[in-house]
Formats: sequence, C-alpha cells, structure tokens
Amino acid sequence: MATITVRIDDETRDALQAKADEERQTLSDYVRDRLHDAVFTFRKHEEVKKSGGLEPRSMSALDRHTLALLHRILARVMPEDANDVDGDTAYQLERAKVLEHGYTSEYWIEFAGLRPELTARHSEFVKDVLDMFRIALYSFKDLREQGVEIDESLERAMTFEGFDHNDLLEGQLADYVTFLVEDGKWEEQKEVVLGSDRGNSHHQTLEVYSRMLTEYREVKQNPARKSGGTKSYLLNEEELRKIAAARVHPSRRGSQKLPTSREW
Repeated sequence: MATITVRIDDETRDALQAKADEERQTLSDYVRDRLHDAVFTFRKHEEVKKSGGLEPRSMSALDRHTLALLHRILARVMPEDANDVDGDTAYQLERAKVLEHGYTSEYWIEFAGLRPELTARHSEFVKDVLDMFRIALYSFKDLREQGVEIDESLERAMTFEGFDHNDLLEGQLADYVTFLVEDGKWEEQKEVVLGSDRGNSHHQTLEVYSRMLTEYREVKQNPARKSGGTKSYLLNEEELRKIAAARVHPSRRGSQKLPTSREW
C-alpha cells in the first residue's frame, strides 16, 4: 500500500481527529476513507442514476425530524385508496421510519427526481437565445413586407431548433424552454417545443447558439447601426447572414454558402 505525506495546520488536524472520533475510526482510517469518497463512487450506478446523485450523505437531526413529520402528516391525510406518485399510507410511514432511524443509504428516495439546479447563467442564456430568434423572426417578416426575397436556407439557419435531449445539460435547457413557452412566454416557439419532437434538436446546439449569440451581440452593438425609430431593433439581411454564418465553427469556415443542418 502506498504512503503519501500531507502537511496541514494543527487546527485542521484537530478537526479531522474530532470527525474521526465521531465515526469511531482512527485518524488514518478516517482520512483514507474521505480520500476514497473523493475519488470513487461506492453506490450502485443504478441508485445514482435514479436520484441524479443529489442526495446528501448525511442530514441534520432537524432536517430528518422535519421531513419525517411531513411524511407522517401525509400518511394521516391521504385517502385509503391512494396510489399515485406519493404512494400510500404505508409508504409514507416507511419514509418516516428511514429518516427517524437515519438509514443514510435510503435517503436517495427522498431526492429521487430532483435535478441539478439550472444556473442563472444558463437560464439567462436560454432567454437570450429565444430573444435572438424572436428578433430574427420579426426581421424576416419586416423584410418580406419591404418586398425582399428571403433565402430559404437563411431563414432555416435563423430558426430555433431546440436542444439535444440526449445531453444532460441541453435536456435541462430544453425543459426550461418548454416551461417558459407553456407559461405564456416566447409563444412563437410553441410549434417547436410542443410539436412531435418536443423541442428535441437531435444534435447538440448549445455551442452553436453561443457562437450565434456572440455575433448577434456584436451586430447589435455596432455603432454604424441606425438608432431610433420603432424598428431599430430589427436586423437587416446582411446582419442576419452574419449571425447565421456563426453556426459553423471557425475552423470549418471558408465557404460563403450557408451551412446545411448536417454542418451545424
């Protein structure tokens, strides 16, 4: 067995010793176990997959007591024939028992279905993407009213496709888009997110949209743009083409034609 040496201050060493005493372990065994925890996953893959791995390894007595009381309250108020996602009376009493007895390996059931938080940055990213495609939609409408013939490939390139449901993060972004649309926001995307594909792009789009957003922001901040007027927020054909061209990664650019869906 290999040996490593780590220098720590006395305060940290005393805190580790106190934790080891609580676990009734030697300091060496306690530190070794914590290192293992940091590197390896001992729980079954199926259990981690069920909960997303968000369950705590330990809970405070107050949290356990509170959750156990909630389960006991549910057990009393549930109808006798209850058989929905909350289970029945016996199930609720079982959950209370798990918490009261501190069966940490069973805590994952409390957190089953709970997903990682969608960060504020990713939430704002989704809104910015939807705004960009909304402005593109309005811009195409205005150009047509001016008699401009719109290239079909350009319009397709500037149409929101959704996010990839097979990717963990993009799947969560797709769910957020659906939530926003169903809440009455960006309703022009109803056909995309509520249609047969349910907002599934079937290929990863996050990086593509990020490049397009960068170009979109640069276009909007260009001092040469005309300011003022009720339609100053709209994009002209040249600006739309610049944003659409950002779909292709810089390393693969070189052709002036718009990318096909396979190249995005």
